[in-house]
Amino acid sequence: MNDSRSAVRVLEVLETLSMRSESARLGELARDLSIPKSSLHKLLNTLVNRGYVERDQYERYRIVESFRRGFGWVGGFEAHLRAVSVPIITATRDKTGETVFVCVQRPDLDAQLVCKAVSEQPIRYDAQEQSRLPGYATLMGRVLLAHTNPAAIDSYFERTELRAITPRTLTDEAAIRAELAQIRENGFGAIEEEYAQGGCGIAAPIRNAEGDVVAVVDIATVAQRYAERREEMKAAVLETAEAISRRLGHRTDS
Repeated sequence: MNDSRSAVRVLEVLETLSMRSESARLGELARDLSIPKSSLHKLLNTLVNRGYVERDQYERYRIVESFRRGFGWVGGFEAHLRAVSVPIITATRDKTGETVFVCVQRPDLDAQLVCKAVSEQPIRYDAQEQSRLPGYATLMGRVLLAHTNPAAIDSYFERTELRAITPRTLTDEAAIRAELAQIRENGFGAIEEEYAQGGCGIAAPIRNAEGDVVAVVDIATVAQRYAERREEMKAAVLETAEAISRRLGHRTDS
C-alpha cells in the first residue's frame, strides 16, 4: 500500500467511526470500508496506540469522544497529550491491573478526563471519557488545584458549593486547602471514597517542558485492593507521571 493510500484509509476509518454512535467490531468496519481485515487491524492498532481510537474488552472500536466534535484530533494540546499518554498509561494498566486516567483542568478549575486505560479485572473503577469532575471532591481535581495560582483558588472556593458526594467527602474549605498543601509538598495525592463509595485513587502531576503542571495521571481502584497495594500504586503513578512529563519535554534537575 502506498503512502497516499494509507493516509486516505486512516481518514476513512476516523470519518466512519466519527459517524457511528456505538462501537463497531473489526468485521463490521472491514465490510463498511471494503478494507481487508488484516490491513484494517494494523490501522486500528496504530490509532488505538496513538490515542485517537478506543478498543474495549470485547474488541469493539470507537473514536475518542472529544474527536467527534471536529478536527481537534489533528492538533492542540489535548490531542498531543492523549497521543503521548495512551501507550504509557496502557502499559501502567497492564503492569498494575488497575484503571489509569489522565485529566486536564477546565477553565472553571474542575477537572476533565481526556483519556484512560481501563482495568480488565471484573471489579474495577471507570468513568466516562470527557467527564467533568469537581475540583474540590476528586483527586485529579485536587492535584490540579494544588498547582493553580492562589488567587484563582480563592475565586474557585468563593463560587463553589462544597457539597458532600459521599459520606466521606471533605466539605470544609480549610481541610481541603490543607489537602492541597500536602499534595504540593509530597508530589502526589491520594483519596479514599470521597467521590465514589468503594473507589480510591492515587495521582501525580504531569509537567510540560517549562515545568508547569498541565495535567494529572491517576491510578483508580477499589478500596480493598488499594489498602493492600498502596505503596505499589504510588510508585507506579509517580513513574507514569514522570514518563508522560518527559514525553512532553520536561526534564528534572540533575
